[in-house]
Amino acid sequence: MSGEVAGETERLILRNFRDADSAAYAELCGDPEVMRHLGGPQPAEHAVAEMAAISRFFEESGFGMLAVERKLDGAFVGVCGLSVERWYSDDLQIGWRFLPRYWGQGYATEAAMFWRDLAFAVPVQRLISISDVPNHRSHRVMERLGMQHHETGTFELNGQSFEAHVYALTLEQWAAR
Repeated sequence: MSGEVAGETERLILRNFRDADSAAYAELCGDPEVMRHLGGPQPAEHAVAEMAAISRFFEESGFGMLAVERKLDGAFVGVCGLSVERWYSDDLQIGWRFLPRYWGQGYATEAAMFWRDLAFAVPVQRLISISDVPNHRSHRVMERLGMQHHETGTFELNGQSFEAHVYALTLEQWAAR
């Protein structure tokens, strides 16, 4: 894993994973509060394997759910980036996951704005974000990104059904902001 930088914001560095991120990423994926809307906590072995797969995908495609590092002290604060979800395979999805001690500080919005703007610079025609109905924190981030509620549906992940809101932002909406 290279740690290659995809971009920077005022307070954050968005980069590929480094081997040194393993413990922090395992903590993130194992945290019940973080993962309650993402299928539940994952064991450390799963997290490390997922991190390696994401890293390879980024090296091949130029996008993915990358590490978010705080410039101030180099702390790993979470992940944010772009992915393609099987439910909406024609759209890029923007998503994030942050350690609870970094919630409420604007990091998710700041990192997501970077990825939003990068996606539309390509340009993609539409960017989506999917989140469980009760995940109000993520819905607020989506709204700060300029996204609007598109639909609510029932989805399945790991054999479990869940209700989720889908937010969307089109290239035209982004350009008009």
